[in-house]
Order: sequence, then C-alpha cells, then structure tokens
Amino acid sequence: MMISNWIARLAMLAAAGFAAVIPGQASTPAQPDVDRSATNIRSHMNFLASDLLQGREAGSDGYQIAAEYVASHLAQFGATPAGENGTYFQTVPMVAYRPAEHGSLALRKKSGAVENLEFGKDFLPGRHPTTAELTLDAPAVFVGYGVVAPERGRDDYKGLDVRDKLVVVLSGAPSSFPGEERAYYGSGGTKRMEAERRGAKGIVIVNTPSDEKRRPFESSVKQWQAWGMSWEEKDGTSHDVARKTPVIASISAAGAPKLFAGSRVKWDRIVADAEKPAGSPARFELPLSIEVSLRTEQQRTTSVNVAGLIEGSDAVLKKEVVVLMAHLDHIGLTPGEDDPINNGAIDNAAGVATLLEVARAFQASGRPARRSILILAVTAEEKGLVGSDYFARHPTVSSESLSAVVNLDMPVLTYDFTDVVAFGAGRSTIEAAVLGASQRVGVALSPDPLPEEGVFTRSDHYRFVQQGVPSIMLMTGFQNGGQQHFSNFLKSCYHKPCDDLSLPINYAAGAKFARLNYEIARELANSDERARWNAGDFFATKYAEAR
Repeated sequence: MMISNWIARLAMLAAAGFAAVIPGQASTPAQPDVDRSATNIRSHMNFLASDLLQGREAGSDGYQIAAEYVASHLAQFGATPAGENGTYFQTVPMVAYRPAEHGSLALRKKSGAVENLEFGKDFLPGRHPTTAELTLDAPAVFVGYGVVAPERGRDDYKGLDVRDKLVVVLSGAPSSFPGEERAYYGSGGTKRMEAERRGAKGIVIVNTPSDEKRRPFESSVKQWQAWGMSWEEKDGTSHDVARKTPVIASISAAGAPKLFAGSRVKWDRIVADAEKPAGSPARFELPLSIEVSLRTEQQRTTSVNVAGLIEGSDAVLKKEVVVLMAHLDHIGLTPGEDDPINNGAIDNAAGVATLLEVARAFQASGRPARRSILILAVTAEEKGLVGSDYFARHPTVSSESLSAVVNLDMPVLTYDFTDVVAFGAGRSTIEAAVLGASQRVGVALSPDPLPEEGVFTRSDHYRFVQQGVPSIMLMTGFQNGGQQHFSNFLKSCYHKPCDDLSLPINYAAGAKFARLNYEIARELANSDERARWNAGDFFATKYAEAR
C-alpha cells in the first residue's frame, strides 16, 4: 500500500533527526574520518532498526517510511532520482499467496487402492502464485534429482516420458557438484523449468534425510501458511518462471516410503544412492497416480525500490552503471511474541546504512568516478528476491548500461572483522577490484567458508546474474572471531526479534565495511574496461552467453 501523507512527513522529520551528521564536501578518501563514518552508520541503523518501522515488511507502512528515509538521504547526497516519473521510487506491483487450506493428496495404486497422505506429517501443500484452485490426477514419474547438466553429460530425464504426468523429484542436487552449481541445480525454479520443458503437469519435491537435518520438516510445518510473493505482470497475472508446472506438494522423508511402496526400488535404496557423491539413484515410472486438490489465497499489494544515480564524469563511460545495492525490507512482526517486532538491525539495516555511507562518501570526495554509480535499495528480498528481480527485468536505467553489481546483505558488524568474503568474485574481473580495495583498506580476501550453502545464489545480486550482469556479494569474514560471531547470530537472532539494536554492534567495523565498498565501487567505476565474466564460467554460460 502507498504511504499516507502524515507518515511521509514523519519519515522526513525522522531523517533529519536520526542522521544529523551530514559531512560536507571536504572529506578526503585517502584519510577517512572513521569516527564520523561510524556515527553516520549508527544514526542510520538507529532509525532503520527502530520500533517505529515495525520490522520493515515489504508493502507495509513501516517499509515505506524506511524508503522515504533512504530517498531523503540520497537527495541530500546529490544523487539524481533514478526511479519512475522523476522520483527516487520504482513501484513494484506484487501478488502475495499462501495455501488457503491443508488440501488433499492421495496415492492411487495400480490395484485401485487409495492411500491418503497426512498433512503436516507426510506432506505440505504447494503455494501457487497463478492458480487459486488446482485439481490434478496424473501418473507419477520419479526422475531422481531432476538434473539436466550438459556440461557434465548428465540427464536425469533420459529415457523417461513425463508429458502430462507429475514429476517426483528429490530436493537438492548431487554432493559432487561444486556448491554454487549445486545450488543452481537444486533450486525449485530450475527443477520446475526443466520439468515444464518436458511437458510435466507439476512436480512433487521429496525431502532427503540429509536435507531435513539442515531444514527440519517440522519447521516448514510451522510456517505452512507463510505468504510467498511474486511481482505482477502487465496482464495482471503473477510472474512465475514455470507457470504450467507448479509445485504440487513437498513430501517429508518420513512420508516418502509411502510414495515408493510397491516400486521396483525402495526408498532406503534410493536415499543410499542419492546421497553418494554421484547422486544417481534409479529413475522410473511409479506404479501409481497422484490425486491432489489445493486452494491458494491471493492478495495484491505494492511496494517500492529506491534508486539514486551518481553520474559519472567521463563523457562515454558515464553511460555505464555500477550498481551498489542492499535490501531494505525485513520480515515485519511475529504475532504472539512478547516482543513481536523483528527490527532487522543486522539483516539488513546494517547493509543499507553502509549503502548510504558509501553514497555520502562519493559526494564528499568531490571527485566523480568515470562511470555512474546507482545506489539501489530493494524491497521484498525476504519474500524471494522479488524487488531485485523486478528491477533487473525492468531497470529504470538502460539494461545494457548495467556493468557490475555489488550487493551488501547482512554484514555481521558485531566484531572488528579482518577479512571479507566476496561471493562470486572469482567468476568475473570484479575480483581484481575487490583485491585492490581490500589491500588498500587492510583486510584479507578469504574464500567461501560455506560452499555447501550456495550463498552466491541466495541474495539479490543473483537476480542480476540471471540477466547476465557480473555480480558479487560482500560479507564480513570468519577471521578474528568472525566465525563464532556469525554462528551465534544465525543460531540466536537471525529472523528473530533479538536482531535489534541491543546487539553489540561495532560501528567502527561498519565504517571500515563502508570504506571497503566505496573503494570497490570506485575502482569498478574508474576501470578502463567494464567488468566481464571469466571465459567459460558456469553462470556466464547459463545466463550471459545465452542472452
């Protein structure tokens, strides 16, 4: 919903009160004022993570206040409005959706016998952004992980006809695949698009025991009616990467044996073969059909991305744009808690505060970079990277001008970090800029400490990767106690009300993180050549070369 005038006024007044330290033009990048920068970041975080904003959920009044706050500071820093109609805002029309009821899922055997699966124990219903009511009755085919990887000579559909059938697919991807590639092939979107290309009516995702160790089925049950979100197409329908092949249901590891009862290969054997490095269980038609009936509740809302352009100085290169971005939204309220407000201090008020401080630093330097810099705060990251996907597909600047993206998501600023991780840097020439900047700032550049998590594919920059733009995400590293700080935050406060300003936030570390990102952005913007993918890179092959 759009914000009322009095809330907009409140946001502007708060902007003036919470960020009173606005340095002038005399700042010198070579001698950064750490105290002043730390004070700025503290001011921004104090406002963005305040109770006033009610957790900044996309589409809420609290989020819109945050958007007005960011826009007011971009104006103070001299950034040109880069949204729609001469404003800093790009409206993102969105469709929210969730299961309206438990639904039903039954297995009809060849003998005619019918077994009903139990909601919350055996299965959870899928969420459908495009279909309010769905009834299907179709034969089922098991395709293992459902991976089609030509570069590896692998096709899990080989020899199987899935047209007008339901595809049963394992969650995840083979453990022998490199982490980021495993995340690509393990994503629901990739699995659905592959099934749709072969004419399947839908897919059923079966959890493996190893996946449920990381993400317990019981946790999904607690959130079964959580809202999903997508952006709205011009024809009024919800954007969906594979609208003809929805996820019908997810099956628990406990419910899976019922699905494979009577098959020529039992569930235990499938699990054993799937969890070997090659991950190649037998694939076959199941001796049953699946009957499913689901209803989905849908609502429409709007939110905004916030964009400001710092124009470059070179007559030719200023037409190219380096994007520095962070997501502005968080998860809002958790009803029933003593403290229901999820303030999102680390996730991601810290990233947005850094973003604003970098914008301020470009203004204060008095030396415009050769390329233009787009400062971008996006909505609905927590709903599935929705705002960034909308911007990447509908940019308010020329799509050909987008040369590189640097994403700031959840920097854990509770310690004095001495290293950073730049997810995706080794895939493009951005790596040279990160190396140079880290040396100037005096921090080490460390490899991905969590390769099994596929972090590169899980934040907003990835929507730009999918449009062929070289991109990275910066995270504070694991040295100097960083691993413990990161683990403690994830275990105790990630997506919980305690991610608030009571955390021991090190604002000087925030100043250092801002300077690092300023140096990276400036080097990318001043380079003689625009950033490019490394030859033969996996994601370049999947996205950039395909486009």
